[in-house]
Amino acid sequence: MGDPRISMINERLRRIRHIIAVSGGKGGVGKSLTASILALTLVRKGCKVGLFDLDFTSPSTHIILGIRGVQPKEEKGIIPPKVHSLEYMSIIYYTGDHALPLRGTDVSNALIELLSITKWGKLDFLVIDMPPGIGDATLDIIRLIKNIGFLVVTTQSQLAFETVRKLITLLKELNVPVMGVVENMKVSKSSISKRQVQKLGITFLGEIPFDKKIEKSMGRMDRLPRTVFMKKVEEIVSNLDFRC
Repeated sequence: MGDPRISMINERLRRIRHIIAVSGGKGGVGKSLTASILALTLVRKGCKVGLFDLDFTSPSTHIILGIRGVQPKEEKGIIPPKVHSLEYMSIIYYTGDHALPLRGTDVSNALIELLSITKWGKLDFLVIDMPPGIGDATLDIIRLIKNIGFLVVTTQSQLAFETVRKLITLLKELNVPVMGVVENMKVSKSSISKRQVQKLGITFLGEIPFDKKIEKSMGRMDRLPRTVFMKKVEEIVSNLDFRC
């Protein structure tokens, strides 16, 4: 007999129009920052948005957005708190500041549990901050969540793009939509990443230059909207023509 929680996942996500998985080949490419700023940008467009931090290795969206002092509520499931006008959920509510010592089937079980108990409202977009790379957690999310599309973050690093190439190849083999690739922390005029992405038959969404001010803007909602990073993400969202 199958796990009844899996059918519950479909019910929990039923009222969400678009699910965007923000992924990257390696850690440190700005995946969590991109997911956080993407969610904020969509909120500023007037959309109903949720942000789900499922980065089992190092959840950090709460630091980026300065989220503190709020907790999910329990009511026949877990209701995400509303912060900065978006519904927010993170594994940090269960792990605190501790590492999550899970592997194999334990990771799958934790993911199924989180997805099946979290009660989202009616949303235009749910942005998921994915675990980095192509591990069990990524494969499970692809298996468990229907109608998910991937936005992939890379840098100019050849090592970062090699992992991205493998991720994109896997997604294409599994018929999972790839919305496009964003190149983060751009420091030169090289267009190698753009050409490599286009060779894979994937849309190159744009470049985000290295922003020296972004670190000091972490957790500061008065500063984040004024960063070059957020302005570039706003341009990318406009080009994608997301509609609420």
